[in-house]
Amino acid sequence: MRKGIRTYNVGDSFDDFLLIKEVRSGTASNGKPFLTLFFVDESGEIDAKLWDASKEDETTFVAGKVVKLSGDIIEYRGSLQLRLKSIRLAQVTDGVRVSDFLERSPINKETLQEDLTAAIFEMENPNIQRIVRAFIKKYQEDFFNYPAASKNHHAFVSGLAYHVVSMLKIAKSLCEIYPELNKDLLYAGIILHDIGKIHELSGVVSTTYTTEGTLIGHISIMHTEIKEVADELKIDGEEVMLLQHIVLAHHGKGEWGSPKPPLVREAEILHVIDLIDMKMNVLNRALDKTTPGEFTERLFPMDNRSFYKPTIEGYK
Repeated sequence: MRKGIRTYNVGDSFDDFLLIKEVRSGTASNGKPFLTLFFVDESGEIDAKLWDASKEDETTFVAGKVVKLSGDIIEYRGSLQLRLKSIRLAQVTDGVRVSDFLERSPINKETLQEDLTAAIFEMENPNIQRIVRAFIKKYQEDFFNYPAASKNHHAFVSGLAYHVVSMLKIAKSLCEIYPELNKDLLYAGIILHDIGKIHELSGVVSTTYTTEGTLIGHISIMHTEIKEVADELKIDGEEVMLLQHIVLAHHGKGEWGSPKPPLVREAEILHVIDLIDMKMNVLNRALDKTTPGEFTERLFPMDNRSFYKPTIEGYK
């Protein structure tokens, strides 16, 4: 079995395959071009510099390609880096596939589908339930494959569905504590709020923003599509406007990308749940690769803070 890149330490030698996630071009102080290559496998990621990069290197080593690497693990500015000795593209005879290197949801796709179906069955409002069912039917395959982001949180295969199901579990507990919450609106908002990312993001391999995603964004895309689906189903009740508002407001503030702030109780609670699940995912992934007694790297979604991993017994 292949040893994950995250299990390597400073001083270790590396001789194995990785997937190129991203490539950035630069110019060194001597005026010569270089490439910063970001590699991933199921366990994590690491970057490396390819110095004196040729034009051929720039067209050969691109995002989405599997490569065979050898080198040493070093520390650079508090993070691990691979010092390259050799690099080549993987060949058919190597027997490796892109899918071998993609990080996946900790919950399998079948379980995610079951949990989502169970939540939909709990809905009592027929209009809301029909709209949600229509979206899940329309995006069935992509919904359970897509990441929830290009980086930072839930940026892995099935990350979108995992994010939604995690939020539904939080919502279920909150509805038990606060029965005045409208479960149908809250559940539906959670299921629908990020589906627009299927248009916004390019897919699961080397995820980038599409032109539509850059120019319009998943929030505006989904606001329009909710009305379109409701019209197809001949639904024109207040539920449609409320679902549109929840999607428009789920980032909470204008500076965070929301055209409207939450002005409905369930919209406010969904925003809070979204933040909780995002922050827990970012923190857990960072702490998981941090040694007890040390700090994580700076985490951009957490205001560039570094978090300490305690040494107390039982701390995960």
